Amino acid sequence: MQKDKIRLASYNLHKCRGMTGPYAPERNLRVIADLGADVIALQEVDFRLGNRPEALPRAQIEAATGMVPAVFNGTGERSLGWHGQTILMRPELMEGAQVRRMPLPGIEPRGALALHLPGLTIVALHLGLARSSRRAQLARVVAQATRMGRDRLILTGDFNEWHDNRGLEALEPMHVIAPGPSWPAPFPRLRYDRIAVSRGIEVADYGVWDSELARQASDHLPIWAEVRLEPQSAGRQTANIRSVSDNGPE
Repeated sequence: MQKDKIRLASYNLHKCRGMTGPYAPERNLRVIADLGADVIALQEVDFRLGNRPEALPRAQIEAATGMVPAVFNGTGERSLGWHGQTILMRPELMEGAQVRRMPLPGIEPRGALALHLPGLTIVALHLGLARSSRRAQLARVVAQATRMGRDRLILTGDFNEWHDNRGLEALEPMHVIAPGPSWPAPFPRLRYDRIAVSRGIEVADYGVWDSELARQASDHLPIWAEVRLEPQSAGRQTANIRSVSDNGPE
């Protein structure tokens, strides 16, 4: 992988139950492998009840996908994620990688994960069900990202927002991409899954991973993007996170 180019993906696993079951994490692992991403933000990697045990078996991840989970303290001792989220990456990216948990406001418990790589911060999100919560959560993430300073910034995940110009006001300084309908997987109609980038980042290509297996493995289809990092002098302007807003193609 070139240092200035990253293939990024986001995927809501729906606890590896497909649309209606049965529990079959091997399907999700195959979809992750097929994506060929360098970094992937995953949502709903843990079950919801009890101490939130992992739904995606961590012992199988590297052998099945060639990726490894980012290192951080999960929700519980048996959890793979925090608030159901984790980040997988290529092993060569682990050196110098740091993950920060970001508590978020809202009606229901939510949080984000900020992955710091050299010259780049990727924030993995699974926003709330209420638009008022989503607005507050995005405002909190952008405020904290601004305080991070010089790194280029990417936000990605399940935004739980079907509208293109409501609820995303905090991201107006950024380039927001909704690659296409990703939910529900068997007959996708809504663009819940998105990517937002700051200055210093060029989005070369993007899309929805719409394979037959992906339509069976979760209620969401994964999204992906090829991004190129511009020279560091451009990335350092992200403290102001100024860019042109674009909600992507229909």
